[in-house]
Amino acid sequence: MALSRRYFFYGSLLAGAVPSGGFGSSINMKLAGYKSPNEKLNFAAIGSGGQGASNLGAASPTENVVALCDVDDRRAAPVFQRYEKATRYRDFRKMLDKEGKNIDAVIVATPDHMHGMAAMWCMERQKHVYVQKPLVRTIWEARQLREAAAKYKVATQMGNHGYSNEGTRQAAEIVWSGEIGQVTEVHAWSDRPLWPQGLTEIPKEDPVPSTLDWDLWLGVAEKRPFTAGGKTEPDRWGGFFYQPFNWRGFYDFGCGALGDMACHILGAPNMALHLSKRKIVGVECIKKEGTSPFMFPKASVTRYDFAAYGDMPALKVFWYDGLQKNPTVPGVPEGEWIGDPPSLRPPGTAGGGPGGQGGARRGQGGPGGPGGPGGGPPGMMRMGGGHGFQSPGRVFNWEEFQALRAPDAQLRFPSPDGSVFLGDKGILTTGTYGDVTRLLPVEKMKDFRMPAPLLTRSPGHMRDFIRACKGGDPACSNFDVASPFVEWMLLGVIALRHEGKLEYDPDKMRITNNVEANKLLKPMFRKGWDFHPVKS
Repeated sequence: MALSRRYFFYGSLLAGAVPSGGFGSSINMKLAGYKSPNEKLNFAAIGSGGQGASNLGAASPTENVVALCDVDDRRAAPVFQRYEKATRYRDFRKMLDKEGKNIDAVIVATPDHMHGMAAMWCMERQKHVYVQKPLVRTIWEARQLREAAAKYKVATQMGNHGYSNEGTRQAAEIVWSGEIGQVTEVHAWSDRPLWPQGLTEIPKEDPVPSTLDWDLWLGVAEKRPFTAGGKTEPDRWGGFFYQPFNWRGFYDFGCGALGDMACHILGAPNMALHLSKRKIVGVECIKKEGTSPFMFPKASVTRYDFAAYGDMPALKVFWYDGLQKNPTVPGVPEGEWIGDPPSLRPPGTAGGGPGGQGGARRGQGGPGGPGGPGGGPPGMMRMGGGHGFQSPGRVFNWEEFQALRAPDAQLRFPSPDGSVFLGDKGILTTGTYGDVTRLLPVEKMKDFRMPAPLLTRSPGHMRDFIRACKGGDPACSNFDVASPFVEWMLLGVIALRHEGKLEYDPDKMRITNNVEANKLLKPMFRKGWDFHPVKS
């Protein structure tokens, strides 16, 4: 029975979607600007500070960095110093016009509202693009980027690095093996936002810092005054009212906590349960706290209802954000850790916290949490430095879990992030980036052997993209994969702004029961910013 089920899922559902060497498109590309695997790519970055710096750090060990663009000189200063030979720009349009012949691939790591515009300009010039999650801010843009990638025959990747991790693939293969039976419910959660949300007033106008081009930062968005929010120096999370980090919480610039983390945490459910291929029956924000006329709420719970697919039954997916501890998921045995597990606390350090499914605490930083230290139990695989995430993530180790459960163990609990699959025969949980995938109760893992691999393994998220740029197999989160994933996720972002369940017709790309919500499927472009749509 298990073998026939495994054959069904791989042989039928995955045919054409997962070619023998990679994910997504079955085209083995001799792409525009094809280079031998032995040649170095010339990289540029649009948005070089912050996340862009981490992505450049993942690419630069093997490739060249030739051009950098950032509208904020202060934010990007360390990167400018690190790659001192790279030409610097504030306007990516000028960079692409002047440096076009020197550039092979571009990292786009701007605020969400500029992802689509920047990526389209790159692809029109036949540049390969690595675009940070959540790819774009609207569903129309997601479809446009997918069509453009096919038209211009460029390599693409969305920056949801968990899609490259071992645990994400293990989760899919365990589900397909029939080990936990038919999955009818998934719960996924995050401690984000770590930035302000739910504010109700905009502070007075302040002078624009000399280091910032505010008009270029706004880009396609409606023009508005700059405000520092009463601060003269940005705090840890970007302090100034809109930028360089707080933009995520604003309707006009970001996608809130759901947009920030769902592409990571819901990656394993998306892959294992074929969510991108299913019809969405409805999406509804069923709980929200701290609402605002111009920002996402402080905390929320969103429910997605998916139709059956193949021999998989209909499915409910619950997303929680703004949590300070893990949610209580019905059916999970008491005392079991869900999502990211704790790590052993080094001797002589303060910290720790209660265990069980409610024990994680915001900001403690263990493995997988923001700002977490580079330790962890001996032998437990950790993610690579920064956000390059070149390693396959932490994998399950029974002996390490035994050490964590010892009566005298001193534990450090990470921030609450993770997912739980509820099947009619068992339960599966994963960490933030598809890490430490395991059955629950964890005792089931003592003698458990992971199913034989069905999916190809990734060399690392950026390495995966670089390989595709040089004519290799499509990257695991190329736009054929990322665009459908982002489309259903972004319906939840729209649901956060409206009451009641939204009904969606993907064939017409239309929300059928809410005229106002339907207007949010496509962005507005400020005059002077040209986006050239691809005709279907």
